[in-house]
Amino acid sequence: MKKIAVVYWSGTGNTRAMAEAVAKGSGGELFAADIFDVERARELDAIAFGCPSMGSEQLEESEFEPMYEACKPALQGKKIALFGSYGWGDGEWMRNWEEDCLAAGAILACESVICREEPDADVLAQCEQLGAALQ
Repeated sequence: MKKIAVVYWSGTGNTRAMAEAVAKGSGGELFAADIFDVERARELDAIAFGCPSMGSEQLEESEFEPMYEACKPALQGKKIALFGSYGWGDGEWMRNWEEDCLAAGAILACESVICREEPDADVLAQCEQLGAALQ
């Protein structure tokens, strides 16, 4: 059985709801960003990362981005998936994040899932499918 982690940061609960659906679809273990580290990342077969858009369409800077930057060296050749919510903009943060992951050598398992504000049933189903793509 593959070792899969779902790592997220959520300020309002929207990205957490998405993370729970991804974990359901993947069978992976759920981790808040502040308790995940590069050593754990190295041990896994696949990782789903979830973070909302913050500020001017960027990753959350105090907990999530430092954890993600520390894990980037462990993403080379690793299957990953990305998801998150946003309240404004057009999803630029996700496009930038996907490009950064590819530049780090990660393999995107599927199309990323984003939603404006609270995820509805359709978005949660997409999150479960995203999780399944990591198996």
